[in-house]
Amino acid sequence: METIRMLSTLGLMGAMRSLSSAFEAAHGIHVDADFAPTLALLKRLRDGEAADLVILTREGLDEMIGEGRVVAETAADLARSFVGIAVRAGQAHPDIATEAALRTTLLAARSVAYSRLGASGVYFAQLIVRMGIAAEINGKATIVEQGFTAERLVSGEADLAVQQISELTQVDGIEVVGPIPHELQTPAAFSAGRVASAKHAEAADRLLRYLSSPGVVPVLRQSGLEP
Repeated sequence: METIRMLSTLGLMGAMRSLSSAFEAAHGIHVDADFAPTLALLKRLRDGEAADLVILTREGLDEMIGEGRVVAETAADLARSFVGIAVRAGQAHPDIATEAALRTTLLAARSVAYSRLGASGVYFAQLIVRMGIAAEINGKATIVEQGFTAERLVSGEADLAVQQISELTQVDGIEVVGPIPHELQTPAAFSAGRVASAKHAEAADRLLRYLSSPGVVPVLRQSGLEP
């Protein structure tokens, strides 16, 4: 069976595991997928790691196209994701509906878990600066180098976890409270493209067409993404 190597941002891990299995069953092509934050994937690609297909934030993909590492004509926008907040399962859901409510909730938390490398962590770090509460939040934050911030809820290290909703939903034993108010954020756009040095270019193109087809939308929605 032909195998294609896919590097994908963590935000699409749940959806891609399901869709890769369906693609393999339909086309007889195995997808060897590896998941990491976009910034980590950019470094690996620049260090020469081989892949056939990449899924990154749109900004990350544009950087790779600009450097000639991804074929521009193959770029496809797959999904959008909003940053949300989660609590441990069974905990009361705090009010995050407005900026004022979000500020109160963040300040009241014993610790807030957020990621250092992911797009959501970069956004959240900027948000708390804009809200004027960076010193207070960072003084008690649980910083996750990479991986799922909601795991820190299950371990009891944090009261709140901040990440893309599609990443929060990957962790059992937590509940997503909802998105940070939409007026405070710009959704992350996730896009795919074929790597210029792909060894399995034709198979990668077939997977790209499948991932950007209307039939995959229910799977994206189920994992907290918007097409």
